[in-house]
Amino acid sequence: MSMRRDRRRRPIQGPNGLVTSAAKRKGSTCRQDDNSPSVKKLRYSGPSLPEDIWHHIHSLMRLRDAARAACVSHSFLSSWRCYPNLTITKKTLGLKGGKYGRSFKISSGLARKTDHILKNHSGSGVKVLKLQIHDFPMFSTSCDLDRWLHIAVKPGIEELDLCLDLHSRDAAVYNFPCPLLLDGRGKSIHRLHLRNCVFRPTAGLCSLTSLTSLDLCDVRITGDELGYLATSVALENLRLMSCYELLFLKIPSLLQRLRCLIINDCENLKVVDSKAPNLYSFLYIGKLVRLSLGDSLRDFKVSGSGSDFVHYACENLPGMLPNLEALNISSRYMRDTLVIPGKLLHLQLLCIRYFTPDYDYFSLVSLLDACPSLETFILYVEPDCVVQESILVDSSRDLRHMPPGHSYSNIKDVEIFGFCSARSLVEMTCHIIENAKSLEWLTLNTVDNTEFMCSNGRYDECSEMSRDMIIEAHKALLVVERYIVEKVASSVEFKVVEPCSRCNPLEI
Repeated sequence: MSMRRDRRRRPIQGPNGLVTSAAKRKGSTCRQDDNSPSVKKLRYSGPSLPEDIWHHIHSLMRLRDAARAACVSHSFLSSWRCYPNLTITKKTLGLKGGKYGRSFKISSGLARKTDHILKNHSGSGVKVLKLQIHDFPMFSTSCDLDRWLHIAVKPGIEELDLCLDLHSRDAAVYNFPCPLLLDGRGKSIHRLHLRNCVFRPTAGLCSLTSLTSLDLCDVRITGDELGYLATSVALENLRLMSCYELLFLKIPSLLQRLRCLIINDCENLKVVDSKAPNLYSFLYIGKLVRLSLGDSLRDFKVSGSGSDFVHYACENLPGMLPNLEALNISSRYMRDTLVIPGKLLHLQLLCIRYFTPDYDYFSLVSLLDACPSLETFILYVEPDCVVQESILVDSSRDLRHMPPGHSYSNIKDVEIFGFCSARSLVEMTCHIIENAKSLEWLTLNTVDNTEFMCSNGRYDECSEMSRDMIIEAHKALLVVERYIVEKVASSVEFKVVEPCSRCNPLEI
């Protein structure tokens, strides 16, 4: 018993080197130590700082941490009512998705917590407002949204992000209250992101003078209405996705700071006419439309399934975009014969992906000839979709060669993803190797998608390949050994990527 008593009374080393006892830890006091420096240090609650510094510290916390701090600290309680970063999403509130019943409960909880947070906010000091509303309008009505926005959108707000997840296709679409941005309340906004709503701006919205980024997704807006935002001369980035009411998009020269334009799946769009003098990057996904982009463009990405964008680029870009430096094309449909009326004199990077199953890859040689400054060539092939003769079927046939005079003096890096045994692909690869005297890196990847592979350390298993794809990959390895290796100069860093033998073994 005495030994147990002694152990309980034994001094315990506390934080910061302080010595305390079990009795003191339970709340008892010791008169001889009441005024000791160590006890004062234990009772000290923190430095006496100006209120604005406490507010700044509070603003640096994440939403959940800031709310918790306000519950236990008087210093943070007052600043919670003017907390500046209201990012209210499932993630920031710690709500995780799941099956339908669980998701149903989460959506209602998200609406309830959103209402509670904004009811307790003074509306002053908000810099960022991001609302992610799930299953609208089942749990949140237009009146709710109007009330929440009117609380937070005040002069000084810099970012407004409203993301609505409609409960069904027939759900009522929210009409964004454009007058909310008038009277100086929109003057400070730098970034505006709206999703799944109706947005009808008027000429009065010229007050958005600080707007640098506009992102509209599944938003009902016409070209004329979008034109009212052309007075936002600070605009640098414009993204339009699934805006079905857009028929014509005209960008005036007034937008001198516009650098990046993204248009994705605006299926009724007919014309894109940009006069922005400093537009640098353009990404277009959808069916072919009439484009006029100006000669300042340097980076052009285009993707679509119903049009031959490769031929469109070859026939139109040399004259339309004479200063183009990077070209990225995804096209499901391609004709074999390329007609190139001019040269892309400044093009340094060319990336092409997706082809018709029987496409003659050797025809891409004429495109390479039209790019005298080309340094990087990246090609994506879908080997499981290729329908053409393998070079291994008749190895006695000679490879096709172009007449002398083809020289790619600037090509340094060539990457082919999904390299297979198709004869035309092997012929094109050999042609590049033989004529690119400045080649430094050559990568032949027999796997069409290396993003989901265990070798990168992020996944336990590689993405599953079909048996036919694994067999084709091993055919490609045989082709590399027979036709490619001997042609590659010793100065070239040559890399061949093959299927993972653990996740996708070849079974005979």
